[in-house]
Amino acid sequence: MKHLISLLAFSFLIGCDGEKSNVAPSKDSPEEAATEAPSEGSLKETASEAKQPEAVSVNPNLKYEIKGDTVTITRCAEDASGELVIPDTIEGNPVTSIGGNAFLACNNLTSITIPDSVTSIGNGAFAACTSLTSITIGNGVTSIGRSAFYGCTSLTTIEVGAANVNYTDVNGVLFNKEKTLLHTYPADKTGDNYVIPDGVTTIGNDAFRGCTNLRSIAIPNSVTSIGRIAFFKCSKLTSITIPDGVTSIGASAFTFCDSLTSITIPDGVTSIGQSAFWSCPSLKSITIPNRVTSIGGSAFFRCRGLSAVTFLGDAPKIGANAFKESSPTIYREADAKGWSDTLAGRPVKLITEKP
Repeated sequence: MKHLISLLAFSFLIGCDGEKSNVAPSKDSPEEAATEAPSEGSLKETASEAKQPEAVSVNPNLKYEIKGDTVTITRCAEDASGELVIPDTIEGNPVTSIGGNAFLACNNLTSITIPDSVTSIGNGAFAACTSLTSITIGNGVTSIGRSAFYGCTSLTTIEVGAANVNYTDVNGVLFNKEKTLLHTYPADKTGDNYVIPDGVTTIGNDAFRGCTNLRSIAIPNSVTSIGRIAFFKCSKLTSITIPDGVTSIGASAFTFCDSLTSITIPDGVTSIGQSAFWSCPSLKSITIPNRVTSIGGSAFFRCRGLSAVTFLGDAPKIGANAFKESSPTIYREADAKGWSDTLAGRPVKLITEKP
């Protein structure tokens, strides 16, 4: 449990926006976040905050606060178990929100049903609920916070009320109503391959985070955006082809993809985010298209199997520690501009010298 909560804290920190080039890593990088992550005790203290005096008589010991005439669920007892149906009213007032970290590490819950009265689900609301297998989202939910379902390692399905105007599910996978955004793929969903439906344009932040069953993911040509931490810790994913319409790869998109041996980056990509391929030890080589002008700090940190990185364009701006604990040779085109004998501490040679 201590490890999972610490990873959660670490992961929240790296999920922030922002990249810097040619400077030391920001606190948003995995390297810095790992050293600055809050302790388990501080996380639990934060998660269990409930400012109101009425701690609760609602089964199973739900803590809540009432502001005006609405109720926010702030915490659930960690020993609560089994199936939980959140009430739609408490003390005669509608339950309208699930607070941030409200169910953090409630490891004995197996299913949760959210009533139609709830309109918002906070950041990390159900994070680290390791026994949770299903979540039913009511018709009223209009917003779902970052990492709301991260660490739900047993989660197999997410269902959404048919009348919800903002979200829907397709075979247990959470999408926006228009099915243009893939929001969350359940971490323990059955099957080792997944074909993203045509028409999806955005793979959202955290979309496949922690999906350790998946070995392959087919991305349709309709996709133009891949969010931060999108494939974080997809440890069995071996290869992936990014479609031509994608122009950027989000920060930490493929962090801890331990089995990733190959990836195809399309010509339209112009930037590779901070820590994008952090700790992908099976990645042997990669080709960077000629339109890429920036690569974030620690992008290929600890890619210990990486032997060659081939650039097809001019030298990019590159963040600090891009190849730390990696030892590739950089290869470039003879007529490309801005190159020197090294890039981010690695030797640069002409492509014609490539073995």
